[in-house]
Amino acid sequence: MDTFLFSCFAAAYLILFSLALHLFKKRRIISAALLLPVIAGLVYDNGIIATGRFIGEGAALETLNAARFWLRALFTPLLVLYAWMSLKQAGVTWAHRGWFRLVAIALTVALVLLELFTEVRGLLLQPRWEYGTLSYTNAESSGGPPLMVLVVSIVLLADSVLVWRKQRWVWFFIGSLVMIVGSAVQLPVASGAVTNLFELVLIVSLLATAWFQGNDRRAEPQAK
Repeated sequence: MDTFLFSCFAAAYLILFSLALHLFKKRRIISAALLLPVIAGLVYDNGIIATGRFIGEGAALETLNAARFWLRALFTPLLVLYAWMSLKQAGVTWAHRGWFRLVAIALTVALVLLELFTEVRGLLLQPRWEYGTLSYTNAESSGGPPLMVLVVSIVLLADSVLVWRKQRWVWFFIGSLVMIVGSAVQLPVASGAVTNLFELVLIVSLLATAWFQGNDRRAEPQAK
């Protein structure tokens, strides 16, 4: 069952990638462009998990899974830049300040380095069969979400509240809240794909927010 679910997730992210690319090309919405590498990483992540059982245990699948950790470390922190850009697109004045841009960039870089040094460096992978899927996971993982993911989730949630207040757009907040609550609560479901479903809800809400901000005329551009 999970093989089917992860395949569906990969296909869904492919659709979202094409929509984000179209949105950026047609409307030049920067936040949509920042989602492209994040979505591409999720296409890869779900695709490798879905096909792992067919590839089988061995060096090839281990290498393919190692790339999942690299992509997560390099791409997921870009959501901090998405958060900053969404505030600019919402017309939040102080989000246009040079100091705030530097803070967003510095936090993004710091989170990339944090993930590389705490999760990727010295990565020791071991095969894991779970609900019919085969993947390689970090043998030294504590089981909870990495600190980088927690920080990104908090940033998105705080950002979504500001966008909600500024533009009366609640879906960014709902997507961020679903991701946080869903990751924290253990649901009695015989599937390892539940967390990935919450990720999908989040990305849909982020892309919908980019689309909304591209059409919202209440948020007039502010001078830098």
